[in-house]
This record gives sequence, structure tokens and C-alpha cells, in this order.
Amino acid sequence: MYRLARTGGAAELLRRLALRAGGWAGILGADGTVLRAVAGNTRWSGHEAAGLASRAAREMTARGAGSYSLDTDESTALLLPLAGASDDHGAVLALLAPRPLLPGLSTLLADAVMPVALSWAAESVERKRRRVDLAESRGREAVLHLLMTGQLSIARQVAGALLPKLPDPVRVCVVECSGGQRDEVARICAEASGGRTWIVRCPVYARHLILIMPAGREDGPGGEDGPGGEDGPGGPKGARPLDLEVAGIVDDCVVGVSDTVRLPDTATAYQQAFHALAVARGTPGRHARFGAGQEPALLVGAAGARWADALLAPLLTHLPRRPQDPGSQELAATVASWLAFSSHATHHLKIHRNTLAARLKLIGEVLGVDLNRVADQAAVDLALRIRATPTLHRPSGGDGEAPPEDLDAVLRTPGVRDWAAAQLRLLGQAGPMGEETLRTWLRCEAQLSLSAAELGISVPGARKRLNRIEALLHRSLLRTPSARYDLWLAFRAADLAA
Repeated sequence: MYRLARTGGAAELLRRLALRAGGWAGILGADGTVLRAVAGNTRWSGHEAAGLASRAAREMTARGAGSYSLDTDESTALLLPLAGASDDHGAVLALLAPRPLLPGLSTLLADAVMPVALSWAAESVERKRRRVDLAESRGREAVLHLLMTGQLSIARQVAGALLPKLPDPVRVCVVECSGGQRDEVARICAEASGGRTWIVRCPVYARHLILIMPAGREDGPGGEDGPGGEDGPGGPKGARPLDLEVAGIVDDCVVGVSDTVRLPDTATAYQQAFHALAVARGTPGRHARFGAGQEPALLVGAAGARWADALLAPLLTHLPRRPQDPGSQELAATVASWLAFSSHATHHLKIHRNTLAARLKLIGEVLGVDLNRVADQAAVDLALRIRATPTLHRPSGGDGEAPPEDLDAVLRTPGVRDWAAAQLRLLGQAGPMGEETLRTWLRCEAQLSLSAAELGISVPGARKRLNRIEALLHRSLLRTPSARYDLWLAFRAADLAA
């Protein structure tokens, strides 16, 4: 029994007792709740045996007995307390055996109490540790979600109960780990950063870690700082940046890093890091930093901000018909998550796919758009990004200026037009075939099979072309978050300018 306690724990000990007795063995709470049970007699149903054992446990508790037995016509239930086994006060070990009882069965049950109690106590501690780890992981995930949706003050309040303090400014780093290594890589990141980096297990991609690292000045040698400067990203002064440290220590991980941003722009930094990750997969060092142009939401000006407010107003003022229906804030978070993660938004939001589909249908009706079209997806995505950009000037009202009539008016502004030209200059290095492939893919609503059919090539051939364009643009296309919306906007702005 002690050997079984070391190798198999309480479950194996209960199985041994049930087989020896030819009956049923279990651990029950003082109120008769079955905590763990094993049946060794197929003639009895588990429900029948558990019911008799629960009845005996309740009677034992009511009488305050130190041991208890309960006889029926066909069986006998024997119960002994598991004193000090765990925080399950009043837990008992129960053995149900057919009558007549085998000789020595009561002695066997008494001998089994100590190893069962030790095993159950150890397993209770492990269950508590896992619950604590899960609670902390979910707490960090909640803070990340709040940052992604621009709810900075609430994120700071929740983060106050966890360590470390949220940094500002930040770099966001996405680490792609090999299968089963995420917890180990998280431990390495925590040690390498000295506990100064927020480490979140990505709720969408099971192999991704998201690091929110403190960003310092990048004006000196030896890493991110010069003499007397601030600490570099994720480590002390003069230390090697955490993203490079992780890529160097863990042989088979891939690392993408964002630009330095203010904490309210964490969502933008995450998308930058994700696009950098797509580039890092093809580099020998398995590490890349975001190097694309400026964020279009920063270039639209006050007129673009008014257009975004006008487009999103029906959603942001939506009142649910029933108390259980999602409100405006929840719907806005849903569409933002879906635009970023597509079908993976169900993991991000912890909702069923049918719930996601119903919400998207409602959002489309409220906004008056067709979310199956890339054009409308790009418009809503840009409006949400503009809305989340705190630096844009929004008049308080009464200035007499009407918002632009449509997205085309926003895309005609000089800043956006210059941004689009810069995006398409990079694409020009892929030649006419690259632009044709990308335009066809967007025209086919980013459906790979339809694009391949229109181009007259195979699906793997179309995927290879898009993979080459990803490497050229330093942006992710086929995996979400995708640059498809920015590219659609760039093509539209260029066509309007032409």
C-alpha cells in the first residue's frame, strides 16, 4: 500500500481496496459527498454503492462516531475518518463489500487509512497550487484583455493585486514556443527579466507567450541603454534585452517584438509584435522587431476621428433588448476580438462559436455593414483603432464641422495617401505578380481557395505567394492578426489618388 501511495496515489489505493473487497471504495466528505471512488465489483452500479456510502457517512457525522458500519441484506459499508488528511474536514474512507465480509477486511481498511490520508493530503495541496496558478493566469489574461480594449484604469486596478506593476512605456513581445514548452519558457522569461516583465499565456494561441516589457532609452551600448540611462526592456541597465535573451537561451522558440509605445496602445503593440513574429520565423536568429510604417489610425486627423465616431455611434449607444443580451461595450469588444483573431475570438472571449456568430450578426445590423466583406471589416477595424487612439483631437461639440461622408473621404487625406504609397512601394519589390496576387486575394474576401481558382493556380501555390509577400512586407497575412485590413486600405487610398 505504501508503494502504491508513492506511485499511484489515492486512486490506486482505492482501486486496491475495492479489488480486495470485491466491492467499492471511496473518499467522502462529512456531508456524504463522494470526493473520489473506485468500483471493483461490476454487479453493483456506482450510483447504488455511492448512495449507500453517502448515507453511512451522514449517519457517522450525525452521531459523531470515530468509526461506523452500515449493514444491508447484501452488503456492509465500513467507514473510518481520514483525520488530518487535508482541508476537507471530516473526510472519511469508505469501503463497501458484499456479505459475508472477507476475514481481515476491517484490519486492512484500518491499515490503509494512513497511506490514503497522506496521498489525499498531498493531492489536495497540488490541487490548491493548480487553482492558484490558474487564478493568477486568468487574472493576467484579464488585465491583458482590458489593455487590449483600452480600459486602462480598470487594468491598473486589477494589476495592482498582481506583480509586477504595469510598465509605461512598453514593448510587447510575442514568443512562439514549441509544443509543451510554454510553462518552461515562461519561467525562463521571469528569471531573465528579474520579475519586471508582465508574462501572459496567450488565450488564443496555445504556443504563444505575450510579454509586456518595460521600455527604456535606446541610446547607448550594451543593450537598450547608455550610461546612466533607464533600464532596458525587461532587464537592468546594460543588460541584454529580454527578447534577445529568450531567443538566445531557448533554441526552438521564435520571438517578435513591437516598437516602444505608451501603455494605452498595447493593442497596437501586440499586433506589431505578431507581425514581427511572422518575419522571425524565416530568420536565422529566430528574432525580429517590427519595422513597418506608421499606424494609419494616427494619420487621419480630427476629421477621421469624427468619421470613426459617426460610424461606431450606433454600436456604442446600442441598448440591449433584454437584460441578458450583450451591451454596447461587450459588442464592441466582440467585434474587435473577431477582427483581430477571426474564429479564434471564441477562445479570447471564452464564448461559444454560436454566441460569436449571433453577436456578429447583431453588430452588422446595428452598424449597417456586411462583416463578411473585407471592405467593411477594414472600415470597422480602422474606426475601432482610431477610437482607441488617445492622441487624436476630438472636438467637444459645437464646432459646426460635420464628419466626412464616408471612408473614401478619410482615405483621400494627404497623410493617409502618403502612408498608402509607402506600403505599396514595399509591395512593388514583389513585382506585378505579387500585387495581382494580393489584390485578387482581397477581392475574394481573403479566401485562399477562391483566390487560387481566380489566379489559375493551386491552393499551395497561392499560399506560397502570400508567404513570400509576408516576408517582404514584414507583416502577417494568413494568420490573425492579419495585415489584410491595412493592405485593403492602402490599395483603396492608392486607387482614389489615381
